[in-house]
Amino acid sequence: MLEYEFTVDVALGFQDAEQRTRDLLKGEGFGVLTEIDVRSTLVEKLGEDFRPYKILGACNPQLASRALQAESGIGLMLPCNVVIEGGAAGTRVRFIEPMAVLGLVGNRDVEPITAEASARLHRVAARLSAK
Repeated sequence: MLEYEFTVDVALGFQDAEQRTRDLLKGEGFGVLTEIDVRSTLVEKLGEDFRPYKILGACNPQLASRALQAESGIGLMLPCNVVIEGGAAGTRVRFIEPMAVLGLVGNRDVEPITAEASARLHRVAARLSAK
């Protein structure tokens, strides 16, 4: 069974890690469609302090279009989420593993698209860890 995520720990501050991740995603054709600042939301809604934690909804329009043409319901599983999480020792970047999540669809036409999305996200992670 495939893991649903893969992670990279970086020796960058939260904001620098977030910006570097955004830049690398853009280099692989992903835009950030959604952004959820979990920390701010928990402070605002619950008065609860929380570590820096953002969820970025990354989308590659070409891959999304191909996937939606092959399987219209796949929109339930898009975009590909990337989490930036601050901690005492640095920042962790978590990536959804498209092969595990989109593989739930069971449509062979989606498999090459999923493999390409996975390869692109893995390249982002590799470049992020190389810095």
